[in-house]
Amino acid sequence: MSLPAVSDLAAPPVEPARDPYHVYLDSLTSPESRRTMRGCLDRLARLLTGDDGATGAGQPWHLLRYEHTVRIRTMLTEQGWSAAYVNKHIVALRRVLKEAWRLGQTSAEDYARASDLAPVRQSRLPAGHHVPPEVVGAALATCDDSPAGVRDAALIAVLYSTGCRRAEIGGLALADYDPGARSLRVRGKRDKERLVYLTADAIGLLERWLAVRGATPGALFSPISRAGRVRERDGRPVGLTGQGIADVLARRLGEAGVSRRTAHDFRRTFIGELLDAGVDLATAQALVGHSSPATTARYDRRPEKTRRDAVDRIRLPAPRPLG
Repeated sequence: MSLPAVSDLAAPPVEPARDPYHVYLDSLTSPESRRTMRGCLDRLARLLTGDDGATGAGQPWHLLRYEHTVRIRTMLTEQGWSAAYVNKHIVALRRVLKEAWRLGQTSAEDYARASDLAPVRQSRLPAGHHVPPEVVGAALATCDDSPAGVRDAALIAVLYSTGCRRAEIGGLALADYDPGARSLRVRGKRDKERLVYLTADAIGLLERWLAVRGATPGALFSPISRAGRVRERDGRPVGLTGQGIADVLARRLGEAGVSRRTAHDFRRTFIGELLDAGVDLATAQALVGHSSPATTARYDRRPEKTRRDAVDRIRLPAPRPLG
């Protein structure tokens, strides 16, 4: 890894079994997390080496010291990325340094100093757009009685009534559904489990999909072949990927003739609707799986409405010439 103003970091390749990059990624339980953090480490490697084809594998992470990681933090902020995106890369860097220490490749003191990086601070509104009920209704109206149509209607209903992340939806299994409790057992970030609950309408659409899917154990939502069959592996339905869920939304919203919305937009809307309805912050936080109530509070639309109502009290004077 060739770092700025550092010429002595060349090192022989690290064998995969002792490569902090591979060890760290293997420690992550979620495929989505592995994909995200692999991307962060690969971008760091490309940024530091100047090689567009570089990955984090085989890089001498164990040779990084405090002066290097401070420079890395500066380089990240110079990319023009959001604070959250920069901080995600800093988290990945800290974690790969920790694995280098665990593997005995660097001392505890060098690891502590190199990972002592302050997060980037920035105050921004949550990204995304509100999803009005009429947009959801228009998307549902495009879902016909074909297997894919029945699946997509259930998927949209679950997204809208639970606010789950797309990776969480993709990770659901049939066994996670409890029709008696109207609940789904969701595995979120860092493999934390929580229960989310479905509206009566969402239950109806989900049950309709299950009649098509069948009772075979496996993923709750699966790809559909061109022949209209649920795709399986080893006799069990496979799960939709996060990108597959994004593609379903893009296709249905496009067919409905409405502007693009993402799974995160559905999540943002769910949180806002909960808080607008007077649900307390702790309950909303538990339902969406945020680790901090401050994160949930960022989606509170009530202060925005109060400020908008205040401005509405001002009346623009009618045009009238002076004199």
